[in-house]
Amino acid sequence: MTKKVLLTACMAVLFGLVQAQTVPTVKESLPTVTVSQKSTVTSHSESLSERFPLVSNMISFAKRHLAIRYRPGGTTPRGFDCSGFTRFCFDQFGISLPHSSAAQGNVGKAVDKDEAQPGDLILFKGHSAAGSRIGHVGLITEVTNDRIKFIHSAWNGGIRYDYLSADYYQRRFVGIRRVVSLLTDR
Repeated sequence: MTKKVLLTACMAVLFGLVQAQTVPTVKESLPTVTVSQKSTVTSHSESLSERFPLVSNMISFAKRHLAIRYRPGGTTPRGFDCSGFTRFCFDQFGISLPHSSAAQGNVGKAVDKDEAQPGDLILFKGHSAAGSRIGHVGLITEVTNDRIKFIHSAWNGGIRYDYLSADYYQRRFVGIRRVVSLLTDR
C-alpha cells in the first residue's frame, strides 16, 4: 500500500511540474517563409543563406527532426537535448560545436538581436529567468519583420518551433551567436 501511495504522490508532483513549465508551441502548419527568400531577413546587404547556401540546407535538415523527443544528454535522432540537437545539425555540415549550451555561447561571434539571421544560434538562460548562466540553445530558422523564429529541443515537447517574442523566451534571452561564418575561417 505504501508503494502505491508514494507512486501516486510522485506522479502528481511530476504532472504539476510539467503543467507549470509548459509554454505554448508554434505549429508547423503555420505559414512559413523559406530562408532562401530575402523577406526572411531584415534589410542587410547579403543574408547568410545567400553567402552560405548550406544555411538553407541545414535548416531543412533540422526541420526533418521535428517532434523527436527530448532526451537529457541526447545527441542522436533517438532523442536530443538542446545543445545535442544544434551540435548534430551543424556537424552534418562540417561545423563542430561543443555539447553544452554554455560552451556554444562562446563559439563564433556575438550578433545583435536586430542583426539576427537564419542559421544563427540563439541562447537562453536555463529554467530560472533570474540566473545569468546560459542553459538553452536553439537554431534561428526565420527572421521576419524583427520576429525571430527558432527550432530547438525543449524538455517539454522535443524538437519544435518557438518565437523569441514569447514571454517565456523574452525573459530568458541571453544573445545570438553567428557560427556559420566559421566556414570562411578554414
